[in-house]
Amino acid sequence: MRYQTVHIDAFGYELAPNVITSEELEERLAPLYTRLNLRKGQLQALTGIRERRFWDSGEPMYTGALKAGKKALAASCLSPSDIGMIVYCGVCRDNLEPATACAVADGLGLDSRTIIYDISNACLGVMTGMLEVANAIELGQIRAGMVVSCESARQIVDLTIDRMNQECDMESFKRSMAVLTGGSGAVALTMTGSQAPAAEYRRHRLLGGVVRNASQHHRLCIWGPDTGAASQFYKMETDAVGVLKNGVVLGTETFAAFRQELGFSDDKPDKVICHQVGEANQRSILKAIGVAPEKDFPTYPYLANMGTVSLPMTAAIADERGFLESGDLVGFLGIGSGLNCLMLGVEW
Repeated sequence: MRYQTVHIDAFGYELAPNVITSEELEERLAPLYTRLNLRKGQLQALTGIRERRFWDSGEPMYTGALKAGKKALAASCLSPSDIGMIVYCGVCRDNLEPATACAVADGLGLDSRTIIYDISNACLGVMTGMLEVANAIELGQIRAGMVVSCESARQIVDLTIDRMNQECDMESFKRSMAVLTGGSGAVALTMTGSQAPAAEYRRHRLLGGVVRNASQHHRLCIWGPDTGAASQFYKMETDAVGVLKNGVVLGTETFAAFRQELGFSDDKPDKVICHQVGEANQRSILKAIGVAPEKDFPTYPYLANMGTVSLPMTAAIADERGFLESGDLVGFLGIGSGLNCLMLGVEW
């Protein structure tokens, strides 16, 4: 897929206020560690994650998304009336209905004609939302749109630690390790077309991208109701080895198609922003696709895996730090459970 008129206009993000170290989580896992004779430091050693952030207990998702959305609007010089579509893309939502996007739209004071809805695609949610808005812009249905998301790892991490301490076996440790990499945060980005108001503020042209799937592996990572417990309890279980092995295969195939679709030479893209999981995943995918580590900007050591928020927030921080420079061809490389893979090319 290719785009001719679509630009990423501005980013906004909100960091969750509570910093939680890997050491703190291990202290809470003392019964499991004692029984299995595990030394502290395993979590950071296995994932490369020193800390992550949590929202305050009970914080609704729309509030973080709203704060990020306000920042994105302020940075873009768009007005609320310019936003023709808003899509909320988080795995975490406040209610089954209405759409969490409705609360964000109300808080932003968006026009009554704005298209409002939620979508879900695991960790690829925001990138999928970008496609939705980009398609509407390219078709001339809207002149500008916003993609927002907020994720919270607090509840699932708390439930998982309790479960691990109850089961107290190595299988539980392996099965639940990926949950402990979770972090929290919120992000928003505005997108505009050639005829959008304040078009002179456009910053980054969306060139296009490709999608690939390996849906035969959809059982490798599951987050949902625990059928063995009361209905209000949720669990997340991940075959980390299977996700890594098959994710690298899918990522390699997708990256080759991505370069071909956008006409990139072997030394392009200039920079990459990956979905943030942990050290092993980052190292493995970069090696498999032949991208030098210095072309990548990781945030997982101090922000962990924030699901849909991770890649766009990492891009925003990389821009702030001067890692992404004007004229760079940048690859947004997303791999999520399903397995689904989506890669987008952006001319910075």
